[in-house]
Amino acid sequence: MAIAHSPSRATDSLATLLIAVGVVLLALLTLYLVGFDQGAISRSGMYMHELMHDGRHLLGVPCH
Repeated sequence: MAIAHSPSRATDSLATLLIAVGVVLLALLTLYLVGFDQGAISRSGMYMHELMHDGRHLLGVPCH
């Protein structure tokens, strides 16, 4: 009869930490793109600039 082993708490903690760090980095990237970028890194022309501009208005970030 085989005994099923559950992952250790250290493995669960590390996975949770990595997920949390990934979420924070994604949030910071989104904040930068919407709040500060002004379309500078956009390669898609004015479409991305206007999308981020609308996002700034939605979040209440002054941009004019």
